[in-house]
Amino acid sequence: MTALDSARLAPPDSLAAVLDAAAFDAVLPPCDAGDAARMREGAATLAKALAAEAPVYGVTRGFGPFVVYEADESEFAQGKGLISHLASGQGRPLDPDVCRLVVWLRLMSMRQGYSAVSPEFWQVLADLWNRGFTPAIPRDGTVSASGDLQPLAHAALCHAGTGEAWSRTADGRWELVPAATALRAAGGKAIEWPAREALAFVNGGSVGLAVAIRNHQHVVRLNRAVAMLTARIVDLLGATHEAYAAGIGVVRGQLGQLRVAEWIRQDLPEGAVRDPDRPLQEPYSVRCVPQIAGAVLDQLDAAEAVLLREATGCTDNPICYEGELLHGGNFHAMPVGLSSDQIGLCLQQVAFLAERQLALVCAPPTNGGLPPMLTPRPGAGSGLAGVQISATSFVSRIRQLVYPSSLTALPTNGGNQDHVPMALNGANAVSEAVELAWHVVGSLAVGVTQLAALTGRADGEAGLWAELSRVSPPLGADRPLAAEVRRAAALVDEHVAGRLRGEGAGLPGHASISDR
Repeated sequence: MTALDSARLAPPDSLAAVLDAAAFDAVLPPCDAGDAARMREGAATLAKALAAEAPVYGVTRGFGPFVVYEADESEFAQGKGLISHLASGQGRPLDPDVCRLVVWLRLMSMRQGYSAVSPEFWQVLADLWNRGFTPAIPRDGTVSASGDLQPLAHAALCHAGTGEAWSRTADGRWELVPAATALRAAGGKAIEWPAREALAFVNGGSVGLAVAIRNHQHVVRLNRAVAMLTARIVDLLGATHEAYAAGIGVVRGQLGQLRVAEWIRQDLPEGAVRDPDRPLQEPYSVRCVPQIAGAVLDQLDAAEAVLLREATGCTDNPICYEGELLHGGNFHAMPVGLSSDQIGLCLQQVAFLAERQLALVCAPPTNGGLPPMLTPRPGAGSGLAGVQISATSFVSRIRQLVYPSSLTALPTNGGNQDHVPMALNGANAVSEAVELAWHVVGSLAVGVTQLAALTGRADGEAGLWAELSRVSPPLGADRPLAAEVRRAAALVDEHVAGRLRGEGAGLPGHASISDR
């Protein structure tokens, strides 16, 4: 392998890099000599086991509880039966970027050579992916135990010309078309799945993993957004900067706290002093942001490490390792399930913090004596009253959605899958919560913008603050604010994504809320 190949094939070192590698315009490089050698070695290990008449799950034996029975003599009939009987998923399809990431993850797992998939078969799948072929994958119907079997079976059937696929139009829009139509457009033919290749494709929790990766990156941006808006609130209210001093974090030693405090300090004007009318210590929703958002950041860092290992590992069964065929359970998605649960809990903390900050800037006792709900005409106008109530509702709904899915497990599959993680169920729920959390942050951004207007700070601003002032001009009279909240959230998301890239925590290829 050349030095260029080594650099090209290096595994992603962050979830942002995973998203970048699986973006629509990304290209999967062909198998090089090293890839092909590993894959052929795995195939040789399988062939050796079959020649010795050793029982091989899914190839010579049935699937799941049917492992006690002989498999079909035809490997293609066995493979077709696998993806056919598992095609019981329901619900609207996952977003196209997630569906592409799912297939990318399966290809990366198979490429490592542990699945006994031939490089020639792998290349056919990779070529279709490179030409934009994107199966439409239903989001519901798996317990994520033997992997996300049902959604992945639908993806496999799409490659066989059955079902629906995503197609990108000339103007960049995505639409659903018959899978056979999308295959022809990609210059491909319907794939006939042998048993081992079919099993290698549907094994593993790659659907829940793909959703969890995108959720993780959204929560990273949401957390960064709240830190940025915190600095704006502190500046506009003349609150003390002391709570964000580096020394406070140094003596505790929590890395996330140190980083969030640094973020806030970067956005505070130098030399500012506390307004004498402000309290020495602000409420926790302002004073303790480094501790709250910092704890979230530490948890997100921990989840990233787990998810990244999952994205770059092999989640098949059985696997071929150093000449042995090993039956085990790498498909079990508990690493994804627990990480996704934690991402959801982190999301709730960020949304709750943003909602509390909105309440603070809307209340005269804490906003410096400004009118309630930041209306210039109390009584004749109600200002942000509706926005604040909706934000409260969003947080309540988020709490319902992020209940840990790992606590909802039920045994199934005739007792074979008697311990299941429900990882995709949880990731899908967190995905819904992400959208609501952006509504909360958008509401806070509108509140901060109206606060700037009432404190005489809206004029002469530049950058994001000027853009937000154009999106949400001063409230001379009450008006519908739902669209302003959404536009404010999109602006903040775009701005924060750019800042994170500049800070070395980039999010290349991220799906913004405007893409959802």
